[in-house]
Amino acid sequence: MRELEERILKDGRVLPGEVLKVDRFLNHQVDPDLMFQIGTAFAHKFQDAGVTKILTVESSGIAPAVMAGLAMHVPVVFARKHKSVTLIDDLYTAEVYSYTKKTSNHISIAKKFLSATDHVLLIDDFLANGQAVQGLFEICDQAQATVAGVGIVIEKVFQTGHQLVEDRGVRLESLAQITSFEGDRVHFASEKTTD
Repeated sequence: MRELEERILKDGRVLPGEVLKVDRFLNHQVDPDLMFQIGTAFAHKFQDAGVTKILTVESSGIAPAVMAGLAMHVPVVFARKHKSVTLIDDLYTAEVYSYTKKTSNHISIAKKFLSATDHVLLIDDFLANGQAVQGLFEICDQAQATVAGVGIVIEKVFQTGHQLVEDRGVRLESLAQITSFEGDRVHFASEKTTD
């Protein structure tokens, strides 16, 4: 998605440890126009996948997931990271490690929102080591739901998350694929090389 790549180059910042900061438009301040384009792109890519529900992890996955849900006319469920007094029983849970926050969280979804009849599209803001997606896979496995695909806004293809999804045999669609941060610059898979 060219608009997304241009925005990453304009407003993204490469930090030490192969971290890309995109808080100006994706995961702190949200650009609703760009988010609408992202949701529409996911809807187009997965239009024939039979998706009945979209699943994500709070909080940065919510904006792209909601926009995709709007475009696809399906409900969006987000896995909560923190226990709530209203979310205590009948839960699917998984443990997820966050590389950027250096902490593990138990994510939870109420069983009433996910069942064996669902065809689920997993959406998240980033795919790096694949921990969030792995946690969502585990929750779908517990519910015996079918994972119809994984939609990622920004994928770091040089890390292990891509292989994790591929090993599951699940379709992966990423809107921006980063191949490296060589020279403290973002390099995309879409870049053409000339000989």
